[in-house]
Amino acid sequence: MKIAITGGSGFIGKHLITYWLEQGHELFNISRSSSKQIPGVRTITWQELDKNTSLLQGLDAIVNLAGESISQRWTAAAKTRIVQSRLEAAAHVAKLVANMNPKPKVVVNASGMSYYGISESATFDEQSPHRHTDFLSDVVKQWEAAADLIQGTRLVKVRVGLVLDNKEGAFPKMALPYKMGFGGTVGSGRQWVSWIHIEDMVRLIDFCIRNTSIEGPVNATTAQPVTNKDFGREMAKAMRRPNLFPVPAFLMKLIFGELSVLLLEGQKVIPRVLQENGFEWHFPEVAGALRDLVKK
Repeated sequence: MKIAITGGSGFIGKHLITYWLEQGHELFNISRSSSKQIPGVRTITWQELDKNTSLLQGLDAIVNLAGESISQRWTAAAKTRIVQSRLEAAAHVAKLVANMNPKPKVVVNASGMSYYGISESATFDEQSPHRHTDFLSDVVKQWEAAADLIQGTRLVKVRVGLVLDNKEGAFPKMALPYKMGFGGTVGSGRQWVSWIHIEDMVRLIDFCIRNTSIEGPVNATTAQPVTNKDFGREMAKAMRRPNLFPVPAFLMKLIFGELSVLLLEGQKVIPRVLQENGFEWHFPEVAGALRDLVKK
């Protein structure tokens, strides 16, 4: 295939590019700057595409992963960057698609499971309505509204869960206390963790591109979410470390500020669309996923 990616230098983007290069696809990295070169991938700037969309002639798919990292203290300035970076990226893609002829067969736009809001008791699938409970739930609503302006092609909105990788993302930070022998439950331990292994995250994006019956929101998680308490127990088993030292909620709030909501709250998300379309996870259970990451 011929695929363009925004956010190709980010956490998920790098894994996705590696996966597709191994399959022999022709890849383009769309960036604000031509200095962001990725081996084996042609970089094209938004400014170049504004002048000449034929640079992407015959494109099969666009994958939009661009956006400011949410893993930072949420100051007023940071919140503005988090929102605006996502809205601007989606607007760029909408404009690009509008000007392309022929248009790409599909656009996969990143989104987030925060769409459903935080809850200890509810279970959410793709048909569940938006619930405004915190900053991130509002961000995702705006993000998807911006993505809906991408017209004239199949649009998939991938609502990403907690992506587990042994080098980047949340897992190395979550594993550190266990490495030091001080791991334990965070906060109440009742909060849900809707997670996915990075290998399956990459595979499901590829799956959504190839499966023409998939359109609209897709929950990018496994079908087996776990509580924070159970996640910590499996982490301890995988790392052969104790799980005896709980981290109180007030300490997380003191260290991370409003960002602590990512660790102290959660939502139980089920990937109904992937299940109904026959996607098979390489790592369906958290125990196996954690053992794999620790082994690596």
